Amino acid sequence: MEARRETPLDGTEGPHAAPGVWAIVQRWLRWAQQHWLLPILALAALVRFYDLTAAAIWGDEGSSLLLSQYSLADIWVHAAHDVHPPLYFMLLHGWVELFGDGIFSIRCLSALPGIVTVWLGVWLMDLLAPRRAALLTGFLLALLPTAVRYSQEVRMYSLLGLWLIGATIALAYWIRHPQRRRYLVAYVLLMSAAFYTHYFTALCVLCHWLYLGLIRVQPGYRLRHIQRSDWWLANVAIVLLYLPWVPSLIDLIQHMDQLKANGDVGWEMPVTFGSLPSMIWSFLIQDDGENLPTPIFIALPLALLAIAGVALARDRSVFRGSVLLVIYTALPLLLVFGVSFVTPVFIERYLTAYALGLPMIAALAIDRLYSGFRVLALTVLVLFVGVELVGLKNNATVDTNDQISVMVDYVNQHFVTGDRIVTSDMLWYLSYVYYNRTDAKPMLYTPPLANGASSRPNAYGFGTLVTQDIYLDHLDGLPKGTGRVWLIGTVDVPDEFAPWPAGWQSVGETRAGGANARLFILH
Repeated sequence: MEARRETPLDGTEGPHAAPGVWAIVQRWLRWAQQHWLLPILALAALVRFYDLTAAAIWGDEGSSLLLSQYSLADIWVHAAHDVHPPLYFMLLHGWVELFGDGIFSIRCLSALPGIVTVWLGVWLMDLLAPRRAALLTGFLLALLPTAVRYSQEVRMYSLLGLWLIGATIALAYWIRHPQRRRYLVAYVLLMSAAFYTHYFTALCVLCHWLYLGLIRVQPGYRLRHIQRSDWWLANVAIVLLYLPWVPSLIDLIQHMDQLKANGDVGWEMPVTFGSLPSMIWSFLIQDDGENLPTPIFIALPLALLAIAGVALARDRSVFRGSVLLVIYTALPLLLVFGVSFVTPVFIERYLTAYALGLPMIAALAIDRLYSGFRVLALTVLVLFVGVELVGLKNNATVDTNDQISVMVDYVNQHFVTGDRIVTSDMLWYLSYVYYNRTDAKPMLYTPPLANGASSRPNAYGFGTLVTQDIYLDHLDGLPKGTGRVWLIGTVDVPDEFAPWPAGWQSVGETRAGGANARLFILH
């Protein structure tokens, strides 16, 4: 194990100055060749590219694709009415221009950042702990089920993890070399990119400030970085870079009732005290664990709490890297859990970027246990990997013959010129349009509500993605001369399109992926 060079405690750089950017890259390339980084990245790529195209595009992914089809200027406008900032959709727009909109291509925009994030996780741990812990981090992070899952979706969650771990690395470098302001420049750019990717970036800001506050008041040598003017100026710079988006954010907050009316927010289930352990199970096995016996259900969260305690208790470093990791992982989880008792927002994918800290904490604890309790350390490692493998198996359990894409392909093959296609729900519509290969423009059925009000989406949320001409308020409002209609709805929900117009005759049906397509002839 190579000896680690320590930075002087007074913050000066001494005879060994912080390496330049190219020197850092060269160091990592040499390290990758001499150690096991490349096999770790190969493992991360394997599990992320495995069955990358197996699951069909679902509603949220379809919304990403629709939004990315606008020009960059229009993406800015429409994202202002959506529940997420615009950066990911702008990148997706450029990605599709370069590589096309095939399902493998568009999901690569999530898989590749997911792989890079594994490397960044190893890099971060190499700054905070011995190299053995860094290698363990790479292995465990490569297999983290929630990270794998959202590296396989056309959404922004994988990219968010890349920005936040990258920003945390920049912060760690700056703490060691506070005179090197280029690390703060990198921090500003990465955090700004994260803010333009997802609103939950604000939680990472809280984590970093709390960490700096704690190392300022820790017993012994106190690090005064939180008092430095360049830290405050860096945060002011982030705010200034985000100012162009602030009017859009304010407008979105003011129209939250319209987002709720469309179901884009407010659909989340209320939390209970069991939601917290359930979320942890979801991160690791892609199942909420609520069907497990109670002792097992609470055992995993308690075990992770003990692991975090080991990581914290055995940390004798000046920079308290374990404190940074525990805060980064636990604070967002606990804050969002608490807020969700008022406004439910406790959603796994929103917190996946922070769940990346779980394997880091586990690796840190295993490394520290190994020095005096090797059997216990190896036991923890085997159990953690075993739980992750269960999650990976659950991720990979996809029946390719039972996907909405199969149903749409059937319609594509049996479509006759002049047929009409009507979907019963916005989420079905968003999936359907991606796979549609006919010359018909799918429509969305929006019948009046029981009180007579329109059920059409408003200009916020998913409603901003489509034009008014796709809506159909009454089935008998289809153009005259329509001979056949495909109704795309939910399996076992026969009344989605009721009341039926007179003279409609059902002549066929196919179903897959929870949706069905019923073919009607109009007389």
